[in-house]
Amino acid sequence: MKASEIRDLAADELRLKARDLDEQLFRLRIQKSMGQTEAANKLRTIRRDLARVKTVLREKELAGRPSA
Repeated sequence: MKASEIRDLAADELRLKARDLDEQLFRLRIQKSMGQTEAANKLRTIRRDLARVKTVLREKELAGRPSA
């Protein structure tokens, strides 16, 4: 998922997306530990997507606060 697509989402949608990516990452880690995963590069892409979502969420939180 591109950062520009993520920035277009609302904060609630970002939280849902982050939760979904977290669950996917958890499932893939379990599969990897059991030797069942066929796409190891999925771990990397999901981890990076999750980081992008969390970064944009934090940016939106900080944008809503008055500067000190």
